[in-house]
Amino acid sequence: MGCRCIQQEYENIENEIMKKEDYLNYIKDIENEKNNSENNDDLIDLREHGWQIGDSNNINDKNFDNNINNELIENLNKENIEEKLNLEDTNQSKNDKYSDYPQKMLKLINQIRADPQNYANEIENSIKNIVKMENNEENKPKYIYKKKIKVALVKGEPAFKQAAEILRNTNPLPPLELKNEICVPLPEKEEDIKDPSYLNEQVKLLKENTYVDIFFKDLIKDPEISALLMVVDDSAKNSGKKRQAVLNPDYKYIGISSKFIGKTFIAYFTFSKKI
Repeated sequence: MGCRCIQQEYENIENEIMKKEDYLNYIKDIENEKNNSENNDDLIDLREHGWQIGDSNNINDKNFDNNINNELIENLNKENIEEKLNLEDTNQSKNDKYSDYPQKMLKLINQIRADPQNYANEIENSIKNIVKMENNEENKPKYIYKKKIKVALVKGEPAFKQAAEILRNTNPLPPLELKNEICVPLPEKEEDIKDPSYLNEQVKLLKENTYVDIFFKDLIKDPEISALLMVVDDSAKNSGKKRQAVLNPDYKYIGISSKFIGKTFIAYFTFSKKI
């Protein structure tokens, strides 16, 4: 995640100014990493667009208003779709395949809440899937979590160890209940996924009739990896807030909506203390 702005020949990534030439090399390195993958998996860069977090107390707070980098979206969210299938049929097929995503995520999150100490072991065992990127310069992703799909990390192993330690000191929590009433409506157009204002506006509408304390979005279609990285929360901005939502003892309800729109998988999560 990160706010991108252009000022003459400079780019702002994670609040660090870098020359535009270096920024283009940054994009190129990620694309090369994706092309070099044996399975041609997408590399999802959580630093730029993996999650957007919001707080119901101040939805427009600049700390939560994370703009998505359009160049990265175009480079990193290309699915391998057979040319013989039209986009509508392909989306229907994919959505059928991932129709149980909300229930799988609910089960995984509740397992983490019920036995956080055991999941700490799961996190530590997953450290072996962290791969260090070679030939990296400053201000570029240095680590990748590589299992089924590839996700760019910020801190890598230290973030995993920190999350495991936190879970070992967390008491078991009651399960969350999935509530459709607090689910964020899914957009019809793919460009709305890239527009951070869409999520904010939808939550504002939800808050007219329900209570939503925190919300975020995810682009990872694999539930196990999504749940793991949600708890590890290895992101440069808002670090720890996703994990806090999952482990918050006051939360009773969760809303999960997901869908393939165009070539992008999108999932929205909301947490609430009451309906």
